[in-house]
Amino acid sequence: MFKYTICFIRRGDELLMLNREKPIWMGRWNGVGGKIEPGETPTDCILREVREETGILLSVVQYKGTVTWGDKSHYSGGMHAFIAEVPKNYTYQTPFKTEEGILDWKKIDWILHPENTGIANLHYYLSQMLEEENTYEYRFAYEAEDVIAYNVFPLEEYVPIS
Repeated sequence: MFKYTICFIRRGDELLMLNREKPIWMGRWNGVGGKIEPGETPTDCILREVREETGILLSVVQYKGTVTWGDKSHYSGGMHAFIAEVPKNYTYQTPFKTEEGILDWKKIDWILHPENTGIANLHYYLSQMLEEENTYEYRFAYEAEDVIAYNVFPLEEYVPIS
């Protein structure tokens, strides 16, 4: 249904973030992820994308729902969202330059700080994803690059095919 995935890799009070070099979030910090390939499940995709973008081999990710977007009249895209946990003592040296951008561990408080303008639209939903067990659709409506509407809907029964 959706073409993309995103994952937030947590190490204690930090997340591994990617400062993207490509549109649409060029120059902004966001999670890692990418496009679902033909025949791939969302879970398979995010495990592959994390491995390709970071070199980290995850075996378990937690499905957190979807992030969808569009304009006032219709929703034109979306992605499956995941959280992964690594141990607090997990060693992964950053900053690290990749083809996709720069990877770095960022404190969650820094990511969610109200004056942080270098982050994708994470301040809307990331805290809820990190704190709650439930899954949700996080729905955005944009006018140009401005969020003009944001809603959250429970996805109590939905789990992507593994």
